[in-house]
Amino acid sequence: MLMLTCPYCGIAADETELHGGGEAHITRAGVEASDAEFEEYLFTRANPKGVHFEKWHHSRGCGRWFHAARCTVTMEVFGTYSAQTLQPPDEILAEIERRRPAASGK
Repeated sequence: MLMLTCPYCGIAADETELHGGGEAHITRAGVEASDAEFEEYLFTRANPKGVHFEKWHHSRGCGRWFHAARCTVTMEVFGTYSAQTLQPPDEILAEIERRRPAASGK
């Protein structure tokens, strides 16, 4: 079972208390975007086998969105952090590098 710690309220929640929101760090297409660019924004997502950065909603808790870094194969969690963070924090990247030297990156 997947367990994530909400960075806001500090509660370690299992997947029944959370709602996945897809890939983290996606920049919304603006009004100036072409149809192709907007389609890319809506539908094209990385779906890696391995380390992935995701959005999660603590729906049965504090109700806030946050980001998590985890392995999609083993369900290993490297850390969670604020949804307002534009890139994975250095400490999360360092933890990924420490545990999975060949898998580091964004």
